[in-house]
Amino acid sequence: MEKIRIGICGAAGRMGQRLIALTVSDSALQLAAAVESECHPKIGTDAGELAGAGKTGVVLTDKIDSPAHGKIDVLIDFSSPANTENVAAKCVERKIPLVFATTGITPEQSAKIREAAKKIPILSSPSMSMSVNLAMKLCETAAQTLNKKDADVEIIEKHHRFKVDAPSGTALKFGQIISEKMNLTEKHHGRRGVAGARSRNEIGYHAVRIGDNPGEHTILFGLLGETLEISVKASNRDCYAAGALAAAKFLHNKPAGLYGMNDVLGF
Repeated sequence: MEKIRIGICGAAGRMGQRLIALTVSDSALQLAAAVESECHPKIGTDAGELAGAGKTGVVLTDKIDSPAHGKIDVLIDFSSPANTENVAAKCVERKIPLVFATTGITPEQSAKIREAAKKIPILSSPSMSMSVNLAMKLCETAAQTLNKKDADVEIIEKHHRFKVDAPSGTALKFGQIISEKMNLTEKHHGRRGVAGARSRNEIGYHAVRIGDNPGEHTILFGLLGETLEISVKASNRDCYAAGALAAAKFLHNKPAGLYGMNDVLGF
């Protein structure tokens, strides 16, 4: 059986290195390209050695469309929002399916991803964790059940000190799913001072940045006399990398269109 050739954008980052290591260890996959920004000091380094996975013969480069790559079956982008449009354009140009895992993008960038998905298969998700996406499905069920039942909803998310966006894209996706089912139209990001009584149509977000926490989300549904908590916690980054590779396997040979982790999990 022919291996699926994987390209990785953001290959020298924490997530990129774990993607490289897990790709190398998967008998169904082959590392085809490792891409970073042109100013990265590790350009030219063997990607496998950089990730602690041994020599692969694939060097870190700043070109998605480098002739040295040969065929890329699926590209996984874990880079930065600034790179979004370039990645999408290159994938459209070369007809490469794209697993888009970069968070913190603008609505305009999101629209460009949707436009690109008319020409190539794209799987986009604010979280590649399979457990997080299952938790989202559970929250959707809880929100639908508790709609008009006088329930308060608060979302607490924790991430490492280096994360630049808050609340996390995953927390915002949880909130979007719940708000649509419960008609919660007001967003509150933390509270301070004399905030007054909680309004009946708000959803609260609280962002914690601490140490090297790879990610936790707790969604609280509070009623008078009882509280439902749905929590999901990552113990390391491999859950995101494994989810992204599962997404790449799903996306291989799919027709053009916009897909999500729900498709991977069969929801």
